[in-house]
Amino acid sequence: MPTGKWPGSAVVALRAWTDLAIPTLRKSWPPKKCRGARIVDVAAPPRIPREVWVLVAGSFVVAIGFGLVTPVLPTFAASFGVNATAVAVIISAFALSRLLFSPVAGKLLNRWSERPIYLMGLAIVALSNIAFAFAPSYGWLVAARSFGGIGSCMFTISSFALLVRVTPPSIRGRASALYASGFLIGNITGPLLGGLLVGVSMKAPFLGYAGALLVAIVVVQLLLGRGKLTPRVRVEGAVDMLLSEALRHPTYRAVLASNFTVGWAVYGIRIALLPLFVASVLKSDVAVAGYALTLFAVGNAIVLPVSGRWSDRVGRKPAVMCGLIVSAVATGAIGLTSSIAVTLLLSVLGGIGSGLITPGQQAAVADVIGSRHGGSVLAGFQMSADIGTVIGSIAAGLIVDASGFKMAFLLAGCVVLLAFLPWLWAKETLPKAAPSGVKRP
Repeated sequence: MPTGKWPGSAVVALRAWTDLAIPTLRKSWPPKKCRGARIVDVAAPPRIPREVWVLVAGSFVVAIGFGLVTPVLPTFAASFGVNATAVAVIISAFALSRLLFSPVAGKLLNRWSERPIYLMGLAIVALSNIAFAFAPSYGWLVAARSFGGIGSCMFTISSFALLVRVTPPSIRGRASALYASGFLIGNITGPLLGGLLVGVSMKAPFLGYAGALLVAIVVVQLLLGRGKLTPRVRVEGAVDMLLSEALRHPTYRAVLASNFTVGWAVYGIRIALLPLFVASVLKSDVAVAGYALTLFAVGNAIVLPVSGRWSDRVGRKPAVMCGLIVSAVATGAIGLTSSIAVTLLLSVLGGIGSGLITPGQQAAVADVIGSRHGGSVLAGFQMSADIGTVIGSIAAGLIVDASGFKMAFLLAGCVVLLAFLPWLWAKETLPKAAPSGVKRP
């Protein structure tokens, strides 16, 4: 790793991942004079653990597969001769099964380790896509999609638990940003590949997703096999953290509030409502909606490396609170515009806001759990976004029918802004850095 010396400063080091994307130089200045102490070498900040890179690869495969099937799924379901409502049921069945199975997944995680739950989740999603591709009836489609939601819940919670387990507190923000980037890149590239596979067959994206997951299972098994995982550091006498215990922590309550609004505004409103807004209000075609969603992802990708570092250096609270304000403005303002250019600009701004929120709140959850098992705590975190998605999408449809798009977006912006309040009373969970390089006589 390249190093260099600066006048009056210690050795600096280039960091992983964000250093690959946005190389930054980190310097530390130990005092020249320190009464009763002597200066020694400053320990370099910890590197991103190997397990995190494996999880990033897995998240990319999952996301790219999800992107493969998302554009074709409604059309494939409609080919069974069902109406639009029946198609919506298939799509919502996935989210609903994730929500309902989350408590069970949390208990399984406390009983077993992360790796078998993660691999089992990948296998279930792979099998569900094969079953979906060869479904003989509409009922089979709903069952297969619901089965896939269970697998998705299992690998999502277990991967986050492993991220908490292997990542030192001082780089949790960066690790969370890195993990989120794997999903983000997969979600961007997946639909592009899906469009190519549809030309081969309507079943091809589902089978391609299943095949990619089977490859991921083999890779994860080899790289995270027994004896290859970093041992869990457990405090002697520590017991599993219960959800009721975490709920007594003001920061965890604040995280649940902000994650709920992410589900409402990002998934329940932006993804479900924006295409309809583009067609009905902006009088434009589906391509503009695609551009808006892509620009949202671009804004997210730009800010994730920066927000991850900010979360680790300044604190979890400032990053999340700034992200909530940006997201509230970007979401609410969409309903006030009739300009395509402004809509695209607000989409970038919304992506930036989401990118500021994600690493900070994930790192805060990890800080609350610490070195203990917290399967139910992680399940509660995931459920908050799923509940926001379900309620947000239903509320958006009802509000649009009753009062129009303007009120739907404004309400979503207000909901995001309300999540700012619990963070005012939340405790900063970023561990204080111990003095480095100073030894007492």
